[in-house]
Amino acid sequence: MKTGWTRILPVVAMLGAVVSAGCAHIGPGTVAVDRFDYSTAIADSWKQQTLLNIVKLRYVDLPVFVDVANIVSGYSLQTGVSATGVLSSPRAVQGDYASIGGQAVYTDRPTITYVPLTGEKFLHALITPIDPKRIFFMLQTGFAADFILGLTVESLNGVRNRSAAGGVIREADPDFIRALEIIRDMQAVGAFGMRVEDDETKGSTGVVFFRRDDVPADIAAKAAEVRRLLKLAPDQQRFVLTYSPVRGADTELAVNSRSMLQILSAFASYVEVPAAHLEDRSAVAPLAVAAGERSHEVVRIHSGTQEPANAYAAVRYRDHWFWIDNGDWQTKRALTAVMFFFTLAETGAGENLPLVTIPAQ
Repeated sequence: MKTGWTRILPVVAMLGAVVSAGCAHIGPGTVAVDRFDYSTAIADSWKQQTLLNIVKLRYVDLPVFVDVANIVSGYSLQTGVSATGVLSSPRAVQGDYASIGGQAVYTDRPTITYVPLTGEKFLHALITPIDPKRIFFMLQTGFAADFILGLTVESLNGVRNRSAAGGVIREADPDFIRALEIIRDMQAVGAFGMRVEDDETKGSTGVVFFRRDDVPADIAAKAAEVRRLLKLAPDQQRFVLTYSPVRGADTELAVNSRSMLQILSAFASYVEVPAAHLEDRSAVAPLAVAAGERSHEVVRIHSGTQEPANAYAAVRYRDHWFWIDNGDWQTKRALTAVMFFFTLAETGAGENLPLVTIPAQ
């Protein structure tokens, strides 16, 4: 025969289970979700902000950059349990009974701090040409030479690239286009590279070298051709990188590198502007594709009145959508490189990285 205590023990056990569940930690379970969700959101917003500022430059509008400075996401889980019961005598009419109730309140309060990028340091980074060493380091990481140099330099040893400075198109020199093609071919077989040499008086110096040993005859011929195209000394294998818009000494490769503002402006020249915006002259007229430039290598930023269904990045500006197709790897790669260059262009003391703080209660 069951006693009253025997009958109420399952209720007590259930109460203990609920209380134990309320004491479990919720913090560890949020790490995987928060880490990837926040990183994805920051990356997507970074792409969209970069694309928007490229489009705005085509409209001669002011580019504005806002950084995510701090993320604080606070979680709290409050639980409450109540239990009542009556243990009656065997002769009581109402008998034994018990009831249990509970509640749980889950709260997520993210606080995100945004910081507009302004001031002398940011302006200096925006208009100062990128250090040539940093550009050529990008080649060492595997980026194609013709792609990176075509995007980041105005000239090599005085041989000029395509330029959209001041809204006026300047065609690239045929020798420049050919030289980039040759450097890409040499890069693919390891016949072209860069290293950094330290000097007590000059500091770190970037050095570009052409290998003449253990390379096929056709690559050696291309090395000789690129020296001729870029007006480099034919008997030199090692050239010191210097920043200069004109040709330097025989032992130097003068690189007239672009600033971030120039890179963004060059990118903006490929924006597809709606006809209505050209008619009212609110946007700069389209620039012609440079002679010798291969059409499949031109970046493409599309526009339309409807939001695109499959876009790598899309922004709305002046009642129109501007986007990069998800399947357009050439333009995706170019936008990613521009975002890398923003990091390379930063000068001065190191900035604090975005901090994600997630207290769990």
